[in-house]
Amino acid sequence: MPRTTTSYAILGLLSVRPWSTYELAKQVRRSLRWFWPRTERKIYDEPRRLVADGLATATRQYTGQRPRTVYCITNQGRDELSRWLDRPPATRSVEFEGMLKLFFADAGSLDQLAATLAAIERDAADRLAELAEVNKQNLAGTNNFPQRLHLSVLALRLHVEQEIVVYNWARWARDQAATWQSTRDPGIWDMVAAERELAERADATLPADQRSEVGRTPRPE
Repeated sequence: MPRTTTSYAILGLLSVRPWSTYELAKQVRRSLRWFWPRTERKIYDEPRRLVADGLATATRQYTGQRPRTVYCITNQGRDELSRWLDRPPATRSVEFEGMLKLFFADAGSLDQLAATLAAIERDAADRLAELAEVNKQNLAGTNNFPQRLHLSVLALRLHVEQEIVVYNWARWARDQAATWQSTRDPGIWDMVAAERELAERADATLPADQRSEVGRTPRPE
């Protein structure tokens, strides 16, 4: 079977240090789940596949009477990881059930939509608090891998910015939907103004050669 991105995610963790399956799962929850949640579902299968392909080794160890398997990357595994890093990344994708519920909200009620948006807001706030705690540990010098802190900070910045955006968006969306007559009828809500603001914000961010005229062109009534 061809190797998946999850295979390389586990291989990347093994390049940092050897891990038991339990330690891998713990590290995935701490770091990779923020941008590659699928890793959690494959954590017990992928290391064995890497061993079968000669990219990792598995050593049986004991903690007291308790057995555990510790995985370690091989030289072949490091070469494979390097070749993967040399390839351009795939287009970004997002798995977000709350947005799926919002997209089909016209099959339900305003109360259901408001509950979905409130749940998204709470989740973003919880995730932001968790990320703030990680950053606090970094500032205190208690990061487990200080030699990789520069990469962690780059990633942390994106995670924090994303949660701030989702949190603010959920509050805004809840305020807008509160003025609607139903999920099928937005009533007097000024959708055109919202569209124009969106176009102007996008144009203000994009490079000049990618900007559109949408934000500056009156929409036909």
